Amino acid sequence: MGHVELPDSDRSEPVGLAGAPRPRTVSNRPRGNGLDELWRAPAAPRERSGPAAAKSRATRRIPVVVCAELLGLGVPALLVLRTGGQSRAVVAAAVAALAWSGLRAVRGRYAERSPGGPPGTLTTTGDWLLLIGVLAVLRTASGDALDPVTAVVALVPGLPAGIAAQALRRLPWPGRRPRMVRRVLVVGEAPGVDRAVRLLASRAGHPYTVVAAVPVGTAPLECGVPVPGRLAPAPADDDVSTVLGGAFAQDADLALVVPGPQLSEERLCRLSWGLHDGGLALSVLPGLSGIAAGRVRATAAAGLTLLHIAPPLRRGPQSALKAVMDRVGAALGLLVLTPLLVLIGAAVRCGSDGPVFHRQIRHGQHNRPFTMWKFRTMVADAESHKERLLATNEIDGPMFKMRRDPRVTGIGRLLRRTSLDELPQLLNVLRGDMSLVGPRPPLPEEVSHYDEREFRRLAVKPGLTGLWQVSGRSDLSWQETVSLDLWYVDNWSVATDMGLMARTLRAVTDGRGAY
Repeated sequence: MGHVELPDSDRSEPVGLAGAPRPRTVSNRPRGNGLDELWRAPAAPRERSGPAAAKSRATRRIPVVVCAELLGLGVPALLVLRTGGQSRAVVAAAVAALAWSGLRAVRGRYAERSPGGPPGTLTTTGDWLLLIGVLAVLRTASGDALDPVTAVVALVPGLPAGIAAQALRRLPWPGRRPRMVRRVLVVGEAPGVDRAVRLLASRAGHPYTVVAAVPVGTAPLECGVPVPGRLAPAPADDDVSTVLGGAFAQDADLALVVPGPQLSEERLCRLSWGLHDGGLALSVLPGLSGIAAGRVRATAAAGLTLLHIAPPLRRGPQSALKAVMDRVGAALGLLVLTPLLVLIGAAVRCGSDGPVFHRQIRHGQHNRPFTMWKFRTMVADAESHKERLLATNEIDGPMFKMRRDPRVTGIGRLLRRTSLDELPQLLNVLRGDMSLVGPRPPLPEEVSHYDEREFRRLAVKPGLTGLWQVSGRSDLSWQETVSLDLWYVDNWSVATDMGLMARTLRAVTDGRGAY
């Protein structure tokens, strides 16, 4: 048999990995001796309902949502068409309602929404616009004399009804339990297991909690999770029983396999058969990270499973829409916030000697320098004092940050905590130097130290807010900041931007990491 005895270093007590609501930051890391203390947490209770029960609950909700969308579009359409004196109003309303429901079904809107997918408002709006196009084609093909303006007006109530129906799905129903944590058993060679555990522990927005690992071979793990068993380096008859035994011992409901040289295709295939027969769900970690699920499409060819990765958005309709949103949003923001900007300017001027605004050279898209505007939050000669403070820098990498920078004025500290000092950057957005959402705009001295990976941050316009803003701001380490910015550069979309702008309000009121 190929079973491997456990080294004394392998732990047997429960250790869970609960994802924080934001990436782990410099200020909120525990002062422990290692990953074991950092990630120690009691095992989360869960319902042993399994995927079948979850699917059954989801299936019972679908008829309610479908009926709500059918009635929400069909009934108002019928009333509008009859009021407008249109002939065959009943037939037209019925066709529109059925086309709406069919379109939603074809586009997968009645399936369980995957984490990280676009918000329901955006998908519903896109489907509604597509419905208008479909019905226009049907009207032309049938030669119907239905007035186009009346037809569009008749469909308008269906949009908020569809949005409300999707929101209804996300509300807690009577007797419905909240989404349970997936308790994960990681299987693979030690380096791959350590990497997977670290990535899952460092990010949130997912339901996965690592409760144990079954390494291949005798190499020790650095992540500190329990090791209920080990697989031999070569395929063995007890591979399946070892993994299933470890999963049941740690109450895991998902095996996450990290492929490697010692987990060949045939061995992984046999392992999948046994795990599925044993009732344990299986996921395989590809050799990719930092790619949004929406960019990945799976196909098959010659018995091979292929993952097609869509390129990042650099041009096209979404880029054009983002540019319009930036200019319109900045113009409206400056118009609405003018009284507040005047009050802040007066407070800065009265609080200390010096100009109201602070102008600074930053680097934007394609490394183009531009002048960025902010309200002044430091003493007028702050730059002359920076050299002597470099030794007290509290962040790694080329950025300079101090939690209690002595150069910051009293009113400046308040402005930084609330991020109100950044409002003048709306001028930069209006001019096209910046975007409402994007990576943090770097200083020239920071860019001079960039490597090839970090330089990729400049592939898009810097933003007034972004992932770095809602994930801890100055509390983030340099590598965490870079990782977040690179994820945005490669995976941004209009839906992502809208979500980040919504999360910015909470981050600003929280004030965490703003100094």
